[in-house]
Amino acid sequence: MPIVIPKDIPAYDILDGENIFVMSNLRAQTQDIRPIEIAIVNLMPTKIETETQLLRLLANSPLQVNPTLVKTETYLSKNTSENHLNRFYTTFDKIKDKKFDGMIITGAPVETMKFEDVSYWDELTKIMDYAETNVTSTIFICWAAQAAMYHYYGIDKELLDDKLFGVFEHKKLIKFEKLLNGVDDVFYIPHSRHTKISDEKILKNPLLVPLCGSKDAGISVIKTHDNKKFFFTGHMEYDKFTLKTEYERDLEKKLKINKPVNYFTDDKCDDVNVLWRSTANIIFTNWLNYYVYQVTPYDNK
Repeated sequence: MPIVIPKDIPAYDILDGENIFVMSNLRAQTQDIRPIEIAIVNLMPTKIETETQLLRLLANSPLQVNPTLVKTETYLSKNTSENHLNRFYTTFDKIKDKKFDGMIITGAPVETMKFEDVSYWDELTKIMDYAETNVTSTIFICWAAQAAMYHYYGIDKELLDDKLFGVFEHKKLIKFEKLLNGVDDVFYIPHSRHTKISDEKILKNPLLVPLCGSKDAGISVIKTHDNKKFFFTGHMEYDKFTLKTEYERDLEKKLKINKPVNYFTDDKCDDVNVLWRSTANIIFTNWLNYYVYQVTPYDNK
């Protein structure tokens, strides 16, 4: 089944060109199917790239998915045109009386700031509180995972000595977990962050279940026992060249940055190995199937 998105959103032509099944809103309205309603709270400055990455993963499923793109009201993006935001995004205030089957909250480039100093922190905490009772299951990615750990459990992020940057080997910490069904025993996830969540604090919290980890990147996927919250400290959604773009950006800014680990195929930094795409597709499909579709009410109002 397809993901249902407007035909004039940039992601439509990109995904259609990749032979990913996308459907326009007009065609979807003629089908007698109750689509899965997913809210995507996009905090990234590169909104078009991020929304395309996430829509690609949500489309790789047998379910019909109807995404709602959400922007912050308290902070206006400087990197995405106002026209794009007005046409394809809504605000939390306009959806707060609606229920969603799933929600994804992205990372944001504010990780070295105190949470309370982030301009949209109060708005984000309202969204996280809303998700507790109005969303069947929520994924928090990278900084959003750290923000959620802090908001829900009082676990603050910790600054790393050096940026964790690259594609890292991971292993399962639980033998049988539906989210990881079909994932190899050894798999890879990209990371790009200056901060971390303490493994020790995660392991000590009885409400949290670590699912996979890495000797370099630490515990990377965590869930709650009720399966309502999933925390991804890495970026499974990243495209082939996302880390390359970040690396070149930091070099241009003359920031301290090492080459992303286990990523480039040669010293010229021209091409890369994609080691995480199948893992990302499997995990997002499993989340949609086992933790959203299988448990969400049919009449989710």
